[in-house]
Amino acid sequence: MAADSTLLLSLVEEFVSGLHDSKAKDAAKGVKDGQFTILQLVEALGLSLTSSQPQTRARGVQLLSEVLQEIYGDLTEREVEVLIAFYENRLKDHYIITPPVLRGLQALTKSRALPPGSAVSMLRSLFQDVHVQSLMLAERACVYNMLINLMETREAELKGLGADFVFGFVQSMDGERDPRNLLLAFQIAKNIILRGYDLGKFTEELFEVTSCYFPIDFTPPPNDPHGITKEELIQVLRAVLTGTSKFAEFLLPLIIEKLDSEVQSAKLDSLHTLTGCVSQYEYKDLAEFLEGLWASLRREVFQTSSEKIESAALAALTALTSCLSRSVLSSDSDDSLSIFLDLILKDCKHHLCEPDLKLVWPSAKLLQASCSGSNRASHIITAAVMPSLIEQYNSRTQCSHRRTLLEVVQRFIQSVKTCRSSDESVFSAYRASLCSMVFSALSETNASLQITATSVLTSLAQQTGLLLDSDIELAVDHLIRLLLTEEDESVSLAVVECAGALAELHPAAFITKLIPRLKQEMFFDQMEASEQHSHHAVRQQCMSALAAVSIQPSVVQASTPVLLEVLSSAHTGCVSFSVDEVVLACRSLQRIAEQVQDGEETGRCFHDVIIPRLLSLALQGALQGDRSSDHRSPLVEEVVLSAMVPVISTSCSRLQPSLAGQTASRAVSLFLNGDVSFLPDNSFPSHIQLLGKQEDSWSQSQLVCLLMGCVCSLPRSVEIPHIDQLLSQLEDMSCTSSHLLSYTSAAKCFAGLVNKRPQGDSLNGLIQRTVTRVCSELDCPSSPVRTQAFTLLIWVAKALLLRYHPLFTALTDKIFSLLDDTDLGPMAADSFLLLMSDSADVLNRSCNADVRIMYRQRFFSENSAKLVQGFNAAPQEKKPNYLKALSNIVNKLPKQVQVTELPALLSLLLEALTCPDQGVQLSTLSCLEPVLINPPQVLIQQLEALVKRLLALICSPVMNVRIASIRCIHALSHFPAHEVLPFRARVLRTLAQPLDDKKRLVRRAAVQARGEWFLLGSPGGR
Repeated sequence: MAADSTLLLSLVEEFVSGLHDSKAKDAAKGVKDGQFTILQLVEALGLSLTSSQPQTRARGVQLLSEVLQEIYGDLTEREVEVLIAFYENRLKDHYIITPPVLRGLQALTKSRALPPGSAVSMLRSLFQDVHVQSLMLAERACVYNMLINLMETREAELKGLGADFVFGFVQSMDGERDPRNLLLAFQIAKNIILRGYDLGKFTEELFEVTSCYFPIDFTPPPNDPHGITKEELIQVLRAVLTGTSKFAEFLLPLIIEKLDSEVQSAKLDSLHTLTGCVSQYEYKDLAEFLEGLWASLRREVFQTSSEKIESAALAALTALTSCLSRSVLSSDSDDSLSIFLDLILKDCKHHLCEPDLKLVWPSAKLLQASCSGSNRASHIITAAVMPSLIEQYNSRTQCSHRRTLLEVVQRFIQSVKTCRSSDESVFSAYRASLCSMVFSALSETNASLQITATSVLTSLAQQTGLLLDSDIELAVDHLIRLLLTEEDESVSLAVVECAGALAELHPAAFITKLIPRLKQEMFFDQMEASEQHSHHAVRQQCMSALAAVSIQPSVVQASTPVLLEVLSSAHTGCVSFSVDEVVLACRSLQRIAEQVQDGEETGRCFHDVIIPRLLSLALQGALQGDRSSDHRSPLVEEVVLSAMVPVISTSCSRLQPSLAGQTASRAVSLFLNGDVSFLPDNSFPSHIQLLGKQEDSWSQSQLVCLLMGCVCSLPRSVEIPHIDQLLSQLEDMSCTSSHLLSYTSAAKCFAGLVNKRPQGDSLNGLIQRTVTRVCSELDCPSSPVRTQAFTLLIWVAKALLLRYHPLFTALTDKIFSLLDDTDLGPMAADSFLLLMSDSADVLNRSCNADVRIMYRQRFFSENSAKLVQGFNAAPQEKKPNYLKALSNIVNKLPKQVQVTELPALLSLLLEALTCPDQGVQLSTLSCLEPVLINPPQVLIQQLEALVKRLLALICSPVMNVRIASIRCIHALSHFPAHEVLPFRARVLRTLAQPLDDKKRLVRRAAVQARGEWFLLGSPGGR
């Protein structure tokens, strides 16, 4: 014990003397380890704490406080009580002792052993003996943290202080300026308000001490380590000001005053605060300020200079209307909502009837915002406004006026839709008139009026009870007429969109009327050459409409047979459909597969009808192509098969697990064994070998792309039957076929299956066998299938890269080695773009592939050094391949990674700018541009070489290269002036040439860049 006592005295003496501040941690460790107690430490500090020198006393208290910050959780209630009494007494001591005292008290407020009544005692001493705003920043933060800690753990005791606690806090906060402490102070004020502390007679004082910061005007310094933002301060202060209706009499006049400000941010903050506060208020809180608030809101909408402010003002008006709608009516009180709405109608309604309609939109927006406030408000506004709007529409003859009025009506319908309305729409009384307006507008020849009418029709359909069955049928008739006769593309798009929205709500009319009529039009075989173009456009509109309306399962079951019949008729030749029209049919089927509602019914439709029908038609086309008949089926065209693939893959990716398993089994059985039993129109030969060796039968072998669509998009949980045999035959086809689509699709399918295969020896063995076979072909310069082997290599590499498979490195090294190959070098350079890009038809997340996050960054970090080494070692004629590979890799990296990593590759990028390949030039320039905004030092050191290469590219024959190089030159003008000033004359001379470029975009970029360089070093410039 004597040794411990000696140690303690030694620690105290060394700390108090100022020799070793680290002794505080040693003392804390001693208390934690039980070598001595906290009270023994206080006794050891006796001489220091009673010294006549304030500095000595302050060091003694500082040691005690630093120890308490480490061990406050281990204190007993008796120890805490003694320490609080000691610290309260020290608050009356010399001012230099106050900071360590506050730190000690803050530590004690976190103790779980705080005695009852001690919180009140501490705060009374604090408020009485300490003038908080005379303290330094850190000490003021101590006070605020003490209050926060006590509010969390001793709320009942603090509430027992009554309004004295609020008064003490107001005194402590008054005059605070540091944003870090303001966040703490606002949090305390928020807790006072939201947790029901008694404000007493200090309500106005609490409001004044917080509202003096409203609106927040704070710009954080650059590279602020504290990370405090203006938005943070705004949100916390807003929570304070809007937290209680007791602030209403002070806050609302302040908001009205701030809305008169010329500062946009102040207006915006005031409007958001008004929206927030009225949700807490009642009519009595708002009554005397309603006229002033309305005048301010009306001004902000009528004279707005900012869309943000206009939107905020409208939102505030909606909140205000909603607040008044909640007020309880009594027999002897006025109807506050009606009074307020009368005010709005008085100022806005007459503008809807003015001949020139100049103020119709601001007035309509204000009325619509009021409508959105409540169901009752929407009834009052609608009853006052709608008759006038309908009368105006019927009396106007100009299409522009009628369109404006129709748009206003639509906005009213949409604003009411947001309310919690009853089953009957507020527009029910005007149903017939509204329908008449819409149908008359659809019958007009003015395109903009027709487009607006389709939007209003959609809005009416979304309201309960506004369209009867007869109205829906009439609407469908109008839509059919416009689809088949309208030549304006914008009108056609609007009609298709409207048809899709209505079909989702009212499918029956579209099944019985629209789909049969469109089918009839599509299968009308127009033979005259002069009308072929227009008929193609009509067919295109019909297919787009069929896709748009096919959302409900019942509609899908009616529309998809029509599109499948297009493919069948094109195949047989009984109706003439062009290849482009067949592709459009496939794309419409794909859109249906993407948007249709999930369910057993739609899954069955695709599994039992659509996928088998597509496979059957494709197979019939392939067999007919082999027979070389007079009529060549368009279904053997690559563009058609490529359009079929996403239909099948999208369908399979959304199938239920049981149906997905059956689809996999059927597809594999068809391609491995020639099993056609599940296909409709089963008149196929008995022996079909779609994956076997076929001499010159490319029309059959290319169907492997459909197999890819079937099996590579299924969920990873679905087991593919006969997977080993399937992979073997796919590998054989990809390495032996001479048909581009066939061997590419086989390689993709092989890669898609490898990507999803479970990790293990089986997968590793498969990859090693494939790599051995591929390398044997690639290493033989005379091999006739080197291109096919390389295609398989790159797709397998991508499959492994996406899932971080360890064997990927071996494939990468092989690809790098091929950059020096005379024949395959350019193809190897291009392959890096495939590795880094998203694939549309396989190996993507929508196909349920195994894709890990940040695979591009990982590939770059592991292989960039290899690329640099290969470039340095390569002969001069092979270097362009390395530059192109680098450009393809870097261009697909996220911009943040590019900015970080490019300085290390700068020398190669500068070389890439001299590469004759214009694609390399463009991608390199796009990589450099974001780096030039905040240039690293290594870039400034290479400025001479960079400027020389960029100026040379200004004369490129490719427009995009010229524009990109000029933008980079523009960015250089923002470099430190003393670094770029020597290049000014040369740059201005070179930029004079593109000022006369034949392309407007080049001229515009040149003017902007040259203007910046002219200002460089000039009076008034940089």
